Amino acid sequence: MSDPRDLFDLTGKVACVTGASSGIGRRAAVTLAAAGAYVVGVARRKEALDGLQAELGEGAASIVADVAARSGVEALVHAISQPFGAPDIVIHAAGVNTREPADDVTAEGWDQTLALNLSAPFFISQAMVPAMKAKGWGRIVNFASLQTTRAFPGGIAYGASKGGVGQMTRAMAEAWSKDGITANAIGPGFFPTELTAAVFDDAERAARNAAQTCAGRNGTMEDMDGPLLFLCSDASSYVTGQVLMVDGGFTAK
Repeated sequence: MSDPRDLFDLTGKVACVTGASSGIGRRAAVTLAAAGAYVVGVARRKEALDGLQAELGEGAASIVADVAARSGVEALVHAISQPFGAPDIVIHAAGVNTREPADDVTAEGWDQTLALNLSAPFFISQAMVPAMKAKGWGRIVNFASLQTTRAFPGGIAYGASKGGVGQMTRAMAEAWSKDGITANAIGPGFFPTELTAAVFDDAERAARNAAQTCAGRNGTMEDMDGPLLFLCSDASSYVTGQVLMVDGGFTAK
């Protein structure tokens, strides 16, 4: 039997991470690089991307872009493929939560949320799939949410987009897994990121969230490393169309 640790080895693989400038996206880029992958980070903030690239070194590249710009998808995927070749792995960590109450949702906020959280992962993946098919190997990792299945106050647009991510992930698996491409999603619980700063800045609210989990605590960035590596590697070759909740058991209660 070969070393089971080899199942998680990403040496030589090319990974693209959107939303790589901060939060879970940045953590994903660092984790995959540590596992041996070449990493291309995509985000809108150049300074933050420059810091990430400096940390990761020669095995990393960065591209400043708005992934929600539908007309630029083909050019973006071409640019992503230049430094190390066409991606084997794509992690869609870019996202937005406008936190507008249902009565106050604007057309602009709704369209922005769905464009970034739902449409961008599909059209970017669609553009990357031909190269993955040619290799007979690919990994698509979307980001779902507690709101994929739960309704939160002020979350109707966000929840709609994340509910869509769950179904999109299953449909991606149905369409592409026969070609060796798995499509899965991670549903984070409460993690300290820019999107959740308002929650973690309120100590009472953060403690209340922690108390609702089976684990009795909120997430840390280290809690994301294992699930990400699993879904991006050979370890998950027969896992597809799934939403893996990394939430300390919040959705189990």
